[in-house]
Amino acid sequence: MRNHPRRVLLVAALAALPAVVIALALLWRGDFTSRLQWTATLFIAAGLGAGLLSLYERVVRPLQTLSNVLGALREGDYSLRARGADARDDSLGLVYLEANQLAEMLRVQRLGMVEATALVRAVLNEIDAAVFAFDDEAVLRLVNRGGERLLGQPPERLLGRSAEALGLAECLAGESPRVMDRPGAGAGRWELRRSSFRQDGRPHQLVLLTDVSRTLQVEERQAWQRLIRVLSHEINNSLAPIRSLAGSLRSLLDRGQRTPDSEADLRQGLDIIGQRSDALGRFLAAYARLARLPRPVPRPVVVADWVRRVAGLERRLPVEVEPGPEVTLSADGDQLDQLLINLVQNAVDAALDSGGGVRIRWRLAGLGLVLEVDDDGPGIGETTNLFVPFFTTKPGGSGIGLALSRQIAEGHGGRLTLENRPGDRGARARLWLPAHTGRPFDTPQVRL
Repeated sequence: MRNHPRRVLLVAALAALPAVVIALALLWRGDFTSRLQWTATLFIAAGLGAGLLSLYERVVRPLQTLSNVLGALREGDYSLRARGADARDDSLGLVYLEANQLAEMLRVQRLGMVEATALVRAVLNEIDAAVFAFDDEAVLRLVNRGGERLLGQPPERLLGRSAEALGLAECLAGESPRVMDRPGAGAGRWELRRSSFRQDGRPHQLVLLTDVSRTLQVEERQAWQRLIRVLSHEINNSLAPIRSLAGSLRSLLDRGQRTPDSEADLRQGLDIIGQRSDALGRFLAAYARLARLPRPVPRPVVVADWVRRVAGLERRLPVEVEPGPEVTLSADGDQLDQLLINLVQNAVDAALDSGGGVRIRWRLAGLGLVLEVDDDGPGIGETTNLFVPFFTTKPGGSGIGLALSRQIAEGHGGRLTLENRPGDRGARARLWLPAHTGRPFDTPQVRL
């Protein structure tokens, strides 16, 4: 008696019981023949049974239909529909209609999810990178074709294994992004990128490994070629006069006669050789300095104090400092000093040629600080080789100032550009650095 249909039948039987009892009492106490009494009793019982059976069908069948539809939805079958949903003036028809619409909506959503999943899998399989997804226990749950090629095994032998067993444990720790050598069974240099996501309420890590060996080799070869061209040019510029002077001095010595003029020529030639040798030594020392730039050591740097201090170092021309917002950087102050000194010196050199001035300003832009150094000089004629090491258009210049400044900026996660000022004469050096505006320094901030 605990199920719903039986309770409905019991309630219906109890509701009909008074009428049946009264009818039977009137029938059997009345002046009727025995045959009529039994016939009427059988008709009353049959009618009661037929009514209860009809009621059972009207109650149980709709519930069974809804149960079948909901069960199909739970099992992922969205094709089953309830008949009678077009009777919208009936409450049961409305229930059928809602169930059918729910099934259709889930079918469309599932179709979209299947198509989206197929698209994601197709993209993952076609990209030239290895993709792995690990759960919170560092067990592999997803791998694309690039990952299969990297590890040299089919997916059925990879899925369910731990990152340590696959030789990818180091991919789940450390900095990201970074370049790694020989991850797992693959050889070469790979760029690692890692991110987190949740699936079924559990945290997962997505690991992307991109083979950068060929790209790095091409870039390194191009960098070496540019460097060799610059080194060859500078060294030949020093060796050519040394070789010529050495030949001239040997000719003087071969004559065997010393005169005051020959003595003066010898001393002058030796002086020139010494000067060119010193210049070549300074050039190589500048290269070594550029190549040995240390990693930044972050400390608090107040931008206003930093700009005013560097501007005050320039004595050839007053440098105008425009007021800006209060900003504190976490950066290597010594390296930033060197960067800004180079920019100010270049701007002053250009301004002195045309009798103009130099201005420094800064502002906040998004999550970063933008610092600009403007000069009223003649502008930039050659922009292609501005940041090429040892390239210079200034007599006696080392050619490493801008290259060193850009290297310092990129070491702090920033950018440095140099361009002609739009609509005006002169050039503009623009430096972008990650920044925060909190005070004091120990408030949350973006680390450079």
